[in-house]
Amino acid sequence: MITFLILIILIGFIVYNFLQHPKFGKAPSGERFTLIQNSPQYKNGKFENQSFTPDLAEGASMAGVLLEFFFKKVERKIPTDLIPSVKTNLHELSIEEDVLVWFGHSSYFIQLEGKRFLIDPVFSGNASPISGTTKSFKGSDIYTVDDLPEIDYLLITHDHYDHLDYETILKLKPKTKKVITALGVGSHFEFWGFPTENVIEKDWFEKIELDENLTLHTTPSRHFSGRSFKRCNTLWTSFVLETKDFKMYLGGDSGYDKHFAEIGEKYGPFDIALIDNGQYNEKWKYIHNMPEDVIKAMKDLHAKRVFPVHSSKFALSLHSWDEPLIRVTELNSLSEKPIPLITPMIGELVELKNENQQFKQWWKGVN
Repeated sequence: MITFLILIILIGFIVYNFLQHPKFGKAPSGERFTLIQNSPQYKNGKFENQSFTPDLAEGASMAGVLLEFFFKKVERKIPTDLIPSVKTNLHELSIEEDVLVWFGHSSYFIQLEGKRFLIDPVFSGNASPISGTTKSFKGSDIYTVDDLPEIDYLLITHDHYDHLDYETILKLKPKTKKVITALGVGSHFEFWGFPTENVIEKDWFEKIELDENLTLHTTPSRHFSGRSFKRCNTLWTSFVLETKDFKMYLGGDSGYDKHFAEIGEKYGPFDIALIDNGQYNEKWKYIHNMPEDVIKAMKDLHAKRVFPVHSSKFALSLHSWDEPLIRVTELNSLSEKPIPLITPMIGELVELKNENQQFKQWWKGVN
């Protein structure tokens, strides 16, 4: 009995010390917490979605999910080949070019109207606070922070590890002018040494005039947040980025809900929409779109072209690595009015205003 108690105390001590690492960030407090408490999204001591959103779907349990993840033999394909990619030299891009470069999963770089944006960058090769447990696929990490030019606006949709990567963020600090994120997430950035005046935090449905040519709006998503045991103490968001004649929907992680139609009516139509498509499962369908949901969402948003993201870099679900792209492509082709899909390789240059640009189904033949 004494040995058991000592073991429990030792484990508790190890866990406690591990959680003191700065990678876990810092919970909002002080004036920031007061601002959070005044948000319409903050209820019952935490942020909530527009609709009731259980962590797991009806009939599912956390014990069952963990059992399936770690002990049940599931037929899912993890790539043994290198993920195909191309290396675009971002330093040599003319600032006049309106382009996008995808880094896999939900990380991407945008140049628009002479400004450079970086969204949810993860370049450490890991999507977990425990090093080596959620490693990126071979070939998907061809970019590093050194490959990036100076960033005007770093956009962070929420504080999960596959979107807010501590190692990447620290390296980005010297070349990032402004950070724009959702309520509460700025606490992490200040804790990591970013000047308070360089961090902008917003609630849903707020407007930020970046300059006379560029406007950013914060919009809802259906998800959750948290970097430790405490969940939903920071907000999650999506963004609308617009110029006088061009609009993009930059979706964060989200399950399907009425917010897509609401955003489409209020801000659409969109020239391009980036939509969460990957790491899904019927057991957590309320917080990540199923492929069928992506088809509904793209129509709700009134999107002219759609870039399905949140795939091809990490295995965070039980489906095969290429299933999200296969299924959304097939479902889109079978829909009454298919919408052109943007499906570049990692690093391939996407011309934002070229509606005729064609993309290969690069995932075919990759084992």
